Amino acid sequence: MSLVDLPLVRLTNPDPLFPSVFILHLNNGAENRFTLQFVHELMQALDHIDHVLDTLDSTHAERGGALVTTSLGKFYSNGLAIEAAMEQGDTFYVPYMRMLARMLTLRIPTVAAINGHAFAGGCMFALAHDYRVMRADRGWIAMNEVDLGIPLIPGMAAIVKAKITHANYLRDCLLAGHRFKSSDAVAAGFIDRAVSQDELVDTALEYARALAPKASGLSQKLHLIKAEMYRDTVTMLLAGGTTPGGFMSKL
Repeated sequence: MSLVDLPLVRLTNPDPLFPSVFILHLNNGAENRFTLQFVHELMQALDHIDHVLDTLDSTHAERGGALVTTSLGKFYSNGLAIEAAMEQGDTFYVPYMRMLARMLTLRIPTVAAINGHAFAGGCMFALAHDYRVMRADRGWIAMNEVDLGIPLIPGMAAIVKAKITHANYLRDCLLAGHRFKSSDAVAAGFIDRAVSQDELVDTALEYARALAPKASGLSQKLHLIKAEMYRDTVTMLLAGGTTPGGFMSKL
């Protein structure tokens, strides 16, 4: 059942008997590049999820809830619409980082069903989820800013460091722009499972249904746990700083 149908995103409920489990479909063209409109529509979809959760009766609320995000085709997301983002500056980056912080701390479990490549800003969006399932036969996940000649701003670096915790894998990700296949990313610990394309969304929904009770009552408890778990990252994302290496001026 479709709940929100916007030009760039669509929010559905795959099971009317479980109205607090959602699928958020990314529909911004073939590459799902992040633009200001795309970010705004994602936030609208998250607002609607909060509205649904707030209006459920107590019986449904006790079952908790969960969110799956996915897309179709070659890309989960190919990152930012970089020329527009650089031209807009804080007008783009501040809402984008606020959206990442909201995903990172959502009050229900989140699962990224990564259907294809997830590069740069798309990789960060995937990392903002609690769990990640990736297509096994096709697709890379990578932070390729080093190859694009673009430095990372503080909040973006923070979310990658929060989710890729092994020093060597983090080094390869950020300093070499390594493109991780699903099997490599599973070994590195930041993809939870690699499955066939046909199994991708169903597997993500299995995670979602299994994890939904962790948000039983649909209170802010899980949101607050995540907020404290990722306090430093959330602080950096919401600080609005867009100057890479600004602290280096004292060296």
